[in-house]
Amino acid sequence: MKRRRSNLSTARADILNVLIDQPEPCTVAALSASIGQHPNTIREHLDGLSSGGLVVRTQADAKGRGRPAWLYHAAPDVGSDQVAQEYAALACVLAEHIGRTSAQPSADAIEAGRMWGRELARESQVLEGPASDLAVSPSAVAIRRKVVTLLDELGFAPSADARARVVKLRHCPLLAAAHRNPQVVCSVHLGLVRGALDGLGADPDRTERTALQPFFEPGACRLDMLARSTSAQ
Repeated sequence: MKRRRSNLSTARADILNVLIDQPEPCTVAALSASIGQHPNTIREHLDGLSSGGLVVRTQADAKGRGRPAWLYHAAPDVGSDQVAQEYAALACVLAEHIGRTSAQPSADAIEAGRMWGRELARESQVLEGPASDLAVSPSAVAIRRKVVTLLDELGFAPSADARARVVKLRHCPLLAAAHRNPQVVCSVHLGLVRGALDGLGADPDRTERTALQPFFEPGACRLDMLARSTSAQ
């Protein structure tokens, strides 16, 4: 049964969402670095989440002198959704199949994601119609911002800089599959972005330099849609 989270403050919900997306328990220091709050504030929120049964606290193995650190992870049934779990399970199976049968699993996964991204871009342009700012001569910034919007609609919870050059993806809709077979799943997501850029009219050379760094920091992957070697637009 899915536990109730509607009464949580924004700060506690943010902490819980980070923990839900982590494959391993987190320390207070890691959560503080990810969320940008003081460790004492993090501890206070974690105490409240633990009291509510939403977070589980365990102690790390002792290493050398000093007291072992406390580790935190979301309770097993927090954030569970039957449909999402079934979709993730299917994704795991498909990713493993590609990994076993393909001679170039990463390249094939990128191409599969690219086709998906192009279709999403096409659908978005159809829905927006000719009045869209992307309909005629779209700027590079407008295209990147549109890709960020598509990623948000897919559940990646993106956080982008002002010109959408660097994007942090704070939620993975297929986290379980990504951890079991990152070569395939993360390559699909990279292909998705490249395909969306293609479909929206981005510069092909820059599209090919788009890069994804899985699990770049606690609670986020990093997407670079504009290589540092190129001039800003």
